[in-house]
Amino acid sequence: MARVGGCSATVAGAVLVAGLLVGGCAATGRADRTRPPIAESDAPAGLGFQPPPSTGASVGGGRSAGSAGPGGPGGPGGAGAPSGPTLAGWTVAVHYTAVERFHTDAKRQVTGCATLNCVHGSADLGSYPQSFVDAVKDEGTGRTVAGRYLNWSVVAGYWLDDAPRDTGGRPLRPFQSAAADPGVLRSGTRFAIVGCGTTEDGDAISATVCDTLRTAIWTVTDEFTPGLGGTRHVDIYIGEETGPRFTDSAWYTTLINASLRTD
Repeated sequence: MARVGGCSATVAGAVLVAGLLVGGCAATGRADRTRPPIAESDAPAGLGFQPPPSTGASVGGGRSAGSAGPGGPGGPGGAGAPSGPTLAGWTVAVHYTAVERFHTDAKRQVTGCATLNCVHGSADLGSYPQSFVDAVKDEGTGRTVAGRYLNWSVVAGYWLDDAPRDTGGRPLRPFQSAAADPGVLRSGTRFAIVGCGTTEDGDAISATVCDTLRTAIWTVTDEFTPGLGGTRHVDIYIGEETGPRFTDSAWYTTLINASLRTD
């Protein structure tokens, strides 16, 4: 299943870090983010793929994937849900953390930084399955069998950390963390996906995927380099992959012409 790929240039003046979508090539607006100088002991051991947190919001009506339903787009409702305008025409790229134990192909050695205050290091970070290393470079982060995170960014290369993080050093939160162009959606903006649109091929988004994404309330905590992400592009983080061949699942997708409701 195809998705929008790519990466962005790093925000000038920042120190490097892993997180949601640091891999790829610049033109499509993936967030190549910055790593804050924080103690590794401050991070949790793992996040994991899990359902959206309880927010008092609910998806109404059992609408089919990508359908607005009668009376306007669906999406979270109730206390705490965004109640601002509905904005159409968004590209929403879904991203995840790779998990080493689901990759069993031949291993390759990885070199990089063993500490946070380092870029393009030469330390031996261990050997990992090639498909896992490739996924880390594409998604920006992967959990190793040892429980640590092998992360990657254009400017930093590979490094080991104890969590995937956003630019402020906060661990990425499944079904909460999002990235956007700060000139379009400023940091701290909350939004809900109220219409899933279609896949890049024009097919309907899986009903299960759409309903789950629409139940979540996302907060922009990460950013693209201004101008590279596009005027209506967001990246969202769903946590860890759940099994082998995750990229063949309905979760590995990009929503085209989706609708968002903001604060």
